[in-house]
Amino acid sequence: MQLKNDLGTAQIGTVLKDHPRIGEILAKYDIGCVTCGVGICLLKDVVSIHALGDEVEQKIEDEINAYLDEQ
Repeated sequence: MQLKNDLGTAQIGTVLKDHPRIGEILAKYDIGCVTCGVGICLLKDVVSIHALGDEVEQKIEDEINAYLDEQ
């Protein structure tokens, strides 16, 4: 997963705090990390661990990068 600003290597808790919209994107694909109290998993690992397939992972990557372009 190639996310802008190397965001894939950031902890999901930090990502969601700084970018709540990314939580909305993940939730759309049934990735429920928004409610996680720990938040230490890396964003790229959170997506890959759900084994959604290459096509869906690419859609998530594209949506997150499009959001980041708007910032």
